[in-house]
Amino acid sequence: MKLSIYGKGCKKCEQLTANAQQAAVALGLAVEIEKVTDMNAIIDKGVMRTPALGIEGKVASSEELQTLLKG
Repeated sequence: MKLSIYGKGCKKCEQLTANAQQAAVALGLAVEIEKVTDMNAIIDKGVMRTPALGIEGKVASSEELQTLLKG
């Protein structure tokens, strides 16, 4: 599973990365984490606030995260 972290690399971005890794481990998922820091790429994905998390190319809201990770 591919996860994308959208943001400039701030402390909140690093926390989101750690949280995503912990969630994947807790669910027994193998993940690849990509950090997207290019503002044009972030805007192209429709991200209005960073950090944001993408799962398999789809930017997820916090309400969707658990459902998307469980498949």
